[in-house]
Amino acid sequence: MKPLLIKGARPYGEEPRDLLLRDGLIAEGAVDDAEVIEADGLIALPGFVDLHTHLREPGREDTETIATGSAAAALGGYTAVFAMANTDPVADNAVIVQHVARRGREVGLVDVHPVGAVTVGLKGERLAELGTMAATGVLMFSDDGHCVADPLLMRRALEYSTALDVVIAQHAEEPRLTEGAQAHEGEHAARLGLAGWPAAAEESIIARDCLLARQTGARLHVCHVSTAGAAELIRWAKSQGITVSAEVTPHHLLLDDERLATYDPVNKVNPPLRTAADAKVLREALAEGVLDCVATDHAPHAQQDKDCEWSAARPGMLGLQTALSVVVATMVEPGLLDWRGVARVMSERPAAIAGLTDQGRPLEAGEPATLTLVDPAATWTVRGALLASIAANTPYEGMTLPGRVVTTVLNGRVTAHEGKVLQ
Repeated sequence: MKPLLIKGARPYGEEPRDLLLRDGLIAEGAVDDAEVIEADGLIALPGFVDLHTHLREPGREDTETIATGSAAAALGGYTAVFAMANTDPVADNAVIVQHVARRGREVGLVDVHPVGAVTVGLKGERLAELGTMAATGVLMFSDDGHCVADPLLMRRALEYSTALDVVIAQHAEEPRLTEGAQAHEGEHAARLGLAGWPAAAEESIIARDCLLARQTGARLHVCHVSTAGAAELIRWAKSQGITVSAEVTPHHLLLDDERLATYDPVNKVNPPLRTAADAKVLREALAEGVLDCVATDHAPHAQQDKDCEWSAARPGMLGLQTALSVVVATMVEPGLLDWRGVARVMSERPAAIAGLTDQGRPLEAGEPATLTLVDPAATWTVRGALLASIAANTPYEGMTLPGRVVTTVLNGRVTAHEGKVLQ
């Protein structure tokens, strides 16, 4: 692999300088035979890390594969993704997680880290093979899409996780409060005749699990925080010294439940879009560091699972290729984050939460040559049919968003450039 010289990029939006990438590392000095990328005006950031991606393989390759999901990730500036366990069959054993990891390596566009299920079949009845999966390199476990609702089972999972040095990521939803729920419990759902998903269903599980994490000393990660009350609970837990981290999705930063007025199932997601007031608090909590990172919850679905009546539609939205632009729109342009802050919430903190040592690293000599180049002045219009995913269920269809990923580099190799994936 020839050396790569990135000329005139602005690391973290600061002063321009050249970045020489050689032998998979950021290097010092100069070479004569390097390939050159002219990066005048582009911002260099550590490659993005997504703690929450649904790649659907094995089982639903009609909606996404590890190859197409990896392509979407690379085009979105990502260099590592964590693939959730709700595949078919469920990733609740060493065979399935090893398959996912192997396919990720074969595709080679991003580092694909399989997430193991906490419980067998995601059924919440008995613990899955946490130890054998951890022995294969699994760093995070989650029943995402389902809450580990049984407090005794969750306590046992947290206890095991401390010995295994892994993270338990919880989908916070008390199922007895959300049975039949279709939308955020509030005025819009009431007007539209949709059964409500109350904020307390999320917040009660977060409160419970933070207390369990304190008792066990475990590393708890809260998936897709969506309410103001949930953010305040995370703030309280951190103030008590509890080892808890939390993510927020791009769609919960930008969108709110007013969009339900059209009954368009593209807006159906779990947890649901909340109020504009909730979104405002989430943005502020992310800027403050109460919420640690942005995670996409990239959830591709087949057309027949979205182009139907609201009650029958599957919850979920695409997110990998639009995440950076949504963060620019909601956090950078309003002045809530600078580009160092973007690096923190999209790369450094998620890498640290998962325990990755080769991602989210400083853009300095001797560090991994894993980065993304962003054009902060560019805008682009989202078209689901033109995204790399097999599915097209983006809630941003037709929106013009700011900021564009130009180039993604993984260990010194360009994986995406100017809208094209490079194998």
